[in-house]
Amino acid sequence: MSEPPLWITEADVAALLDLRGAIAALERGLAAEARGAALDMPKTHVRWGSGNTLHAIGASSADDAVAGTKTWTHTAGGATPLLILFDADTGALRAVIEAFALGQLRTAAVSAVATRRLADADADELALIGTGKQALAQVAAVRAVRPLRVLRVYSPSAAHRRSLAERVRARFGLEVRDAGSVAEAVDGSPIVTLATRAREPFLYADMLARGAHVNAIGAITPDRMEFSPDCLARCAVVAADSVPAVQRLSREFQEHFGRSGDWSTVLPLCRVPAGVRRGAETDVTLFKAMGMGLSDLAVGIDVVARAHAAGRGRPFAPPAQIEIDWL
Repeated sequence: MSEPPLWITEADVAALLDLRGAIAALERGLAAEARGAALDMPKTHVRWGSGNTLHAIGASSADDAVAGTKTWTHTAGGATPLLILFDADTGALRAVIEAFALGQLRTAAVSAVATRRLADADADELALIGTGKQALAQVAAVRAVRPLRVLRVYSPSAAHRRSLAERVRARFGLEVRDAGSVAEAVDGSPIVTLATRAREPFLYADMLARGAHVNAIGAITPDRMEFSPDCLARCAVVAADSVPAVQRLSREFQEHFGRSGDWSTVLPLCRVPAGVRRGAETDVTLFKAMGMGLSDLAVGIDVVARAHAAGRGRPFAPPAQIEIDWL
């Protein structure tokens, strides 16, 4: 008899998995995608009211015989994401995972993988634009794959900058520089991470150092923009976790690539080789994260395996199927 499905809480996820584990799980998922053994379901979403959104993403893994979907509603009052995993052969429920912590881990992990593959190997400074919920995790992501020494941070709120600086110094022991503007933060920085909910671009091509790598993770719906499309014109490499998602939902990409209709230079992250060679003439590289179901699935599969091994998670009876008398 198969094991009953598990309900895995936020506390379980935090206890079972760290960032390095999430990075390793994501690398396995991307390798499977590259050889056609994992398939991603393009994101779908709907908006209403003043910025409220409902999202759904998903994926399947032939290697693990698991398919899953994550859904959440983003509102001013917060969000409660859930990842639901099914047996890909029988349709049986495998697990329900409370996915806020998991989402932070996979978002940090995908930035780490992109940075590992695209940023200069010796890059030791990061310019972070944004001080919200993702900020600390994004610092950890770059620190996990590069010899990070200095963080430059900017947001419009000086109090938020000070608060993040204190947490970064306490957690990672990094030197933190409080920047007075976006331009000051990114000037000469080899790595730039954008993690905001901006509605208009604030990063322009002429602000970036030659050879800089940019992780853009904040603008995941068409009403938001973080960087000007002219940044893409400078790029030696452009990658995205999901090319279909940037085609449909990224205004930054639509305004640049939509003019020509040629998206052939936008690479899925799974097709970017580990350790892209960066010559002296290599200019900007940019990675756009839209949120990919395969990322959640890969990390979720790992969490479920760890939960079974550690005896964590709450088993529960799968829903019974009943016949309805329609007469």
